[in-house]
Amino acid sequence: MRKIKKWQQGLLLCSLALVAVCTVEAAPYDYPFDDPYEATILGTPEKEMAPLPKKIRIKERAMTVFPDREVPDVFWYNRKLLYSVACQKEKAPLIFMIAGTGAGHDSANMQMMQKAFFQAGFHVVSIASPTHPSFITSASSSSLPGDVRSDSRDLYRVMDLAWQKVQNKIEVSDFFLTGYSLGGSQAAFVAKLDDEEGVFNFKKVLMINPALSLYDSAVHIDKMLVDNIPGGLDQFNAFYEKLMANITESYKQGDFIDLSYGFFYHAYDKIVPSRSEAKAVIGFSFRISLATMLFVSDVMTNSGLIVPKNLQLKRTSSLTDYSKVSGRAGGFRLYAEDLLFPAFQQKRPGLTMGQFIYDNSLRSIESYLKNTRKIGLVTNENDFILAAGDVDYFRQVFQSRAKIYPKGGHCGNMAYKDNVAYMIDYFRGR
Repeated sequence: MRKIKKWQQGLLLCSLALVAVCTVEAAPYDYPFDDPYEATILGTPEKEMAPLPKKIRIKERAMTVFPDREVPDVFWYNRKLLYSVACQKEKAPLIFMIAGTGAGHDSANMQMMQKAFFQAGFHVVSIASPTHPSFITSASSSSLPGDVRSDSRDLYRVMDLAWQKVQNKIEVSDFFLTGYSLGGSQAAFVAKLDDEEGVFNFKKVLMINPALSLYDSAVHIDKMLVDNIPGGLDQFNAFYEKLMANITESYKQGDFIDLSYGFFYHAYDKIVPSRSEAKAVIGFSFRISLATMLFVSDVMTNSGLIVPKNLQLKRTSSLTDYSKVSGRAGGFRLYAEDLLFPAFQQKRPGLTMGQFIYDNSLRSIESYLKNTRKIGLVTNENDFILAAGDVDYFRQVFQSRAKIYPKGGHCGNMAYKDNVAYMIDYFRGR
C-alpha cells in the first residue's frame, strides 16, 4: 500500500474533523409534530419541554397609565393595566416581554418564557398585548389596537412606567426585549422607537414567530374559521356544539385530566378529527380574541358598530347579545376597514388603505432591520401565518440573525427544549 505523507495525513484528519463538526451542526430537530396545525393546537408535550422551575418569585402589579381617563363601568375590572415583575436579588440584565394577540401578561407562553429567563438570571417584566382588553381600556392611547406604530408607542410608555416603578429596587446591567406572534412584530417597532428615544438602549431584541404583514396574517387566520367550517360561518353553531360535545365526551372517558397547557393533547384525534377542522379550531380561537377586542374598542370609542352610540353599559349589563354580534361581525377585515382605518385616516388625511397595510408590515422598516445588528428572529418553515416567500424574505433581511426551524406551526414549539435553549443563548451572546 502506498504510504501517506504527513501533509496528506494532516489534510485527512482536518477533513474528518470538519465532517464531525458538520455532523454535530446538522443534528436532527426532533420536535414531535410535523403538521403545522397539529403543532399549533398541541404545543409541546410535557416530556419534550425545557426543564423549568414550577414556581419563581413574581409580583403581580397594576399601573394607571392615563390618570384622567374615564373607563366605562362595564370595564370596572380593567381600569388599571396588570403586569408582572420577576426580580433577581443581584445585579442582572432586564428583559421586557410582549404577549401575542389577545394574550395577557400571564398567558401560558408568557409564563413559560418568564420562568426560562428568570432561571437564566434575568429580571423579567411581562406585558399584555395591546389587543388584550385590559390594555385597550387602560393603556391604549386610541383604544383601537391594530396600528403597529401607535401600539408600539403605547407599549414603550408602559415599559417606561414599569421601569420607573422598579428602578430604585433592583440593579440592571443591560436591557433586552422579546415578544411572540404579534408581540414579536411589535418588538421590532419598539426597538426602533427606543433607538430614537433612548430610554433603554436595548442591547438585543428577539422576534419570535412574528407576522411579516400584520393585516395579511390576521385576515388569513380569520379566514381559517370561515373556510373550514362545513357550510361556512352560518354553520358555526353546529361546529361549536360538535367541538364542545367531543371535548366533553373525551373528558368523561378520562382522556385528559385538566384543561390547561395540554388542552387537546390526549384527545386530539377525537376532538379534531380532520385537518380542516384543525384549521377551524385555530380560526375560532382567533375569532374569540378578535370579537373581544372589537367589542371593547367599540365601547371605548363609542363608535356604534356593535353597541348603540351613547348607550351606557353597567357592570351588571348582559353582554350575551353583543358577544354574538361581535363574533359574527365579519372578522378582522371589518374591524380594520370600518373602525381602525377610518380613525387613523382622520389623523393622516390622504392615507390610503394600501399605505396603511404597508405601514403595518415589517417591510416598512426593512432598511432598519437590515442595518441593525441587535435584532434577531425565530420562526418556522411551516408557520401558516406567513405567506409564500415570507420565510425567504426573513432569511434575506436577517441573514445570520434568523433562526428558521423546519416545523412547529405558529408558536407550537416555543416551549420545546431546543427552542428555549436557543432563546436563552441568543441573549447571553453565545
